[in-house]
Amino acid sequence: MSFTRITVVGLGLIGSSVARAARARIEGVQVTGYDADPEVRATAREIGLCDEIADDADAAAREADLVVLCVPVGAMGRAAADLAPALPADAIVTDVGSCKASVVEALAAALPGHVIVPAHPVAGTEQSGPTAGFATLFNHRWCILTPPEGTDPVAVDRVAGFWRALGAEVETMAPDHHDRVLAVTSHLPHLIAYTIVGTASDLEEVTQSEVIKYSAGGFRDFTRIAASDPTMWRDVFLANREAVLDMLQRFSEDLALLQRAIRWGQGDALFDHFTQTRAIRRSIVEQGQDDARADFGRTHE
Repeated sequence: MSFTRITVVGLGLIGSSVARAARARIEGVQVTGYDADPEVRATAREIGLCDEIADDADAAAREADLVVLCVPVGAMGRAAADLAPALPADAIVTDVGSCKASVVEALAAALPGHVIVPAHPVAGTEQSGPTAGFATLFNHRWCILTPPEGTDPVAVDRVAGFWRALGAEVETMAPDHHDRVLAVTSHLPHLIAYTIVGTASDLEEVTQSEVIKYSAGGFRDFTRIAASDPTMWRDVFLANREAVLDMLQRFSEDLALLQRAIRWGQGDALFDHFTQTRAIRRSIVEQGQDDARADFGRTHE
């Protein structure tokens, strides 16, 4: 991994984790942090998040050889444009957005002539802010690179090496394919979680206190997902709207089949479907992407 001066723009959960992981795992690296919010910058200074916290985009970009954009996908273009005047010509720019086609387009427009290797570390929690990050967030998680056609392969290798140094496994795919995959594995589940929690909250015959008091494991886990950063997920759904709407239509059709099976007492159909989904869960655990312990490894002390 050949970067020595890394700038992290956006110091929320992912950005603060990138900064912590880089400082913990990359010998001799200098990490500069920047966030447009002065309160976030102040907190980052107080906790010693980076070697330096810049007060403006020019200072953040000036000496960087790698810039990691960790802002909501709807803000990527604006953040990149702010960096452009001071960004060294040989600096490589990457990002962490969970939508790639729109980000590729926005970064190319904001940084013409610069090498851009978009990335998506598939990792996170429902927490946010500079104090939420931790250095091991990317351990054994996938980071998907989506370099535009014609990107310098050496630059792609360098960015891949950076994410591996932070503990991630690296895969490469086309931006539009990435967006369809993540629409079903990440974006649709979040949309469903927001909907279920909102529905439970709105039901007139179920009081708010009962929803909270009697939260079973399934609903409780939906509330964890639904507690994710509203700005981030608003931008994700708007940026990846075509793929999300496509997957939502497919989900609606499948849900209608289950509704019919329940209505007509088709137990065999329900059993077969649930058996298939149980096998998928086991595969995820076998690949080390989740905890096999009971109740997801939660403690109950």
